[in-house]
Amino acid sequence: MKAVVTVVGQDKTGIVAGIANELAAYGVNILDLSQTIMSKTFTMSMLVELGGEDSFNELHAALKEKGTKMGVAVHVQREEIFEAMSRI
Repeated sequence: MKAVVTVVGQDKTGIVAGIANELAAYGVNILDLSQTIMSKTFTMSMLVELGGEDSFNELHAALKEKGTKMGVAVHVQREEIFEAMSRI
């Protein structure tokens, strides 16, 4: 199963590493990643592949918690829902 992870917040050292380490802890593979800094705002979008659907909710909660600790907003969405919403 694939998902889209977006991260937005004040730029600081360690955001990519923190999110990537959390993904690795859940055995998630990063398929594609794009990140940029607009003024002082960090933005990152990732396409990731999970081992199974049953781990989505657990991963979602863990990334939200990690984002809160790091001071960034993390949003996780199943790829099919992300694509459906972009067609509307």
